Amino acid sequence: MALQQEDNGTRERNPHLMENLMGYVDTRIDIIRLEIQEKLKAAFVGTIHGVLLGVIAFMVLIFLNIFLGLLLNHLLDSSFWGFGIVALFYIILLLILVVGLDKKVFQGVADKAFDNTIYKSDKREKQL
Repeated sequence: MALQQEDNGTRERNPHLMENLMGYVDTRIDIIRLEIQEKLKAAFVGTIHGVLLGVIAFMVLIFLNIFLGLLLNHLLDSSFWGFGIVALFYIILLLILVVGLDKKVFQGVADKAFDNTIYKSDKREKQL
């Protein structure tokens, strides 16, 4: 009987404490799952958007090059020199990229473009 008087009801609160703790853990797991789902959804939308923009930009570039080749053909009164000039331009551009530019130039651009992208969500949360 002496043990029951010293207990002061703490044994009755322990099951509730454990239930609350398990509920908290379950809630945290659900929140983390939702955050992961939101980030995956944002990444998917960003990827689809980027791919569509890339395809459209590629199509615009192709048609502009065809237009330029046909325009040069018309101006030079030839059926192939216009396309040859456009192709020569791209060959020169390729040689400049392969021989002349170092990867460090692109590394600097990538560093500036992706600077602190991992922590952008943290910065937004601090501003709120």
